[in-house]
Amino acid sequence: MTTNTENQGNSLDILKWGIVAVLLAAAIIGNQMFDEASVVVRALGVIVAFAVAGFTALQTVKGKQALSFARESQIEVRKVIWPTRQEALNTTFIVLAATGILALILWGMDAVLLKIVNFITGV
Repeated sequence: MTTNTENQGNSLDILKWGIVAVLLAAAIIGNQMFDEASVVVRALGVIVAFAVAGFTALQTVKGKQALSFARESQIEVRKVIWPTRQEALNTTFIVLAATGILALILWGMDAVLLKIVNFITGV
């Protein structure tokens, strides 16, 4: 009994994803076909088609999982302790200084190795 119900839900999901694909394709093709129409009207048509496609996609199992994941992610982002502006600036300056020092070291090593290779090859 449950297998039949799962297959039925899966076939409905396939139908819903097909509708999403058709709506998105219609929005893109319609925007191209009606290029003589007002840009505002075309933009509204695309926005409405994308909104309906998004709503339809959220009605599928994968869509519900994605929405649940987004909600859980939002909750986790609220738990993050973000650095203050001063901490972010200090960290940025440390990274820039370390990058500059490393660049100078690599430049120096490159110059030394170039001189050694030139000495060996006689160029």
